[in-house]
Amino acid sequence: MNKTIKVNLGSANENQVTLREKIGYGFGDMASSMFWKLFGSYLMIFYTDVFGLPAAAVGTMFLITRIWDSAFDPIVGVISDRTHTRWGKFRPYLLYLAIPFALIGILTFTTPELSAMGKLIYAYVTYSLMMMVYSAINVPYASLLGVMSPDTKVRNILSTYRMTFAYIGSFIALLLFMPMVNYFAGEGEEADEQKGWMMAVTVIAAMCALLFYFCFTFTKERVKPIKEEQSSLKEDLLNLLSNKPWWILLGAGVAALVFNSIRDGATVYYFKYFVLEADYATVSFFGVSFVLSGLYLAVGQAANIVGVIIAAPISNCIGKKKTYMGAMSIATILSIIFYWFAKGDLALIFVFQILISICAGSIFPLLWSMYADCADYSELKTGNRATGLIFSSSSMSQKFGWAIGSALTGWLLAYYGFKANVAQSEETIHGIRMFLSFLPAVGTVLSVLFISMYPLSEKKMKTITKELEAKRKER
Repeated sequence: MNKTIKVNLGSANENQVTLREKIGYGFGDMASSMFWKLFGSYLMIFYTDVFGLPAAAVGTMFLITRIWDSAFDPIVGVISDRTHTRWGKFRPYLLYLAIPFALIGILTFTTPELSAMGKLIYAYVTYSLMMMVYSAINVPYASLLGVMSPDTKVRNILSTYRMTFAYIGSFIALLLFMPMVNYFAGEGEEADEQKGWMMAVTVIAAMCALLFYFCFTFTKERVKPIKEEQSSLKEDLLNLLSNKPWWILLGAGVAALVFNSIRDGATVYYFKYFVLEADYATVSFFGVSFVLSGLYLAVGQAANIVGVIIAAPISNCIGKKKTYMGAMSIATILSIIFYWFAKGDLALIFVFQILISICAGSIFPLLWSMYADCADYSELKTGNRATGLIFSSSSMSQKFGWAIGSALTGWLLAYYGFKANVAQSEETIHGIRMFLSFLPAVGTVLSVLFISMYPLSEKKMKTITKELEAKRKER
């Protein structure tokens, strides 16, 4: 016989999320984003230009592994929802998976001497394992947002901290990665590019593991379900599939990640083969030399932070939905204009990168906050709180969108006749320019269309929150 347990909500002070917790929560996505940006910006060119795999084969691998991995995310969500420890449901995953996350990341960027088929198999295995462990730590981490506070405004603040630290982590990784590759590779005839890549990733991996430990230590789970009985897996899945706002956010998230992944994945190609960054002198700060593509990506991450910071005050004034639609609409227009820049228009290229990245940065804290709202909506509607399962969709959309964008990049590079490490034809250059203009604009348009149907307004969420609080007090 199931026992109903009364939940003590505690005092306001007990439920207050401290600054230390907000920073600690941000550390978790700082760790995830360091690796995520390396995958998005460098993994394609690592496989084609360093490991020696064909672009089309890499694109197919990204799609196949990500389809499986996207299906794996809900499994992690279901398991984490059913986890019960003295540390809570979600925090233990940060503790136990930090080291595997770092080690498998290093293996992904390792280049063993194998045959062409052996290299492809190695890439499939290591990349699949990396994405699985990424799911296993990132889905519980994302789910923490739904249980750290029941207040939607506090969740907006937590989302802002999360995305701010995420972009700080991405900025650090993208700014320092190629200088570290060049440093560890050495110079002259004895330069070892493959060693440089592996050692640079090792440094990033160690930082990620440490940040996950800080996130585990500093955060706390507070929100309890309105009923203690664990629902069945079938019931959770049926509730999820009937959650209309969840479907809308899933579509919007996939489209937004297609936009991001195409732009990020093609950036190094754009600067290497179109802008011809090798013809430009490197920029040095404090003895560290930076190439144009690294600066471009790092500037984008800094601009993303600006977008994150302005998202909360703007959305508090006009609402999350209008803020999201406005940002993506502006990004669409700017992306299309980007196509007509000549390779010497560096000032315009960088200015538009800043503007587009501000728009892109502003939407992701809104998405995370809306996923938490979906969990509340589902709990009020069904009586069950499947936080992990609902938040797994955020990771699923992230990976599936990235898979589509990366696969398209690999296939279209092959279609446009790309050959690694040689001068490219006019047709190939046209394709590379499309990757930073018209193709990502398709993703932003689709994302706007999806979010235009999102039904959970701020007014409706206030009502849902009050009703849930009343139900919890009854227990």
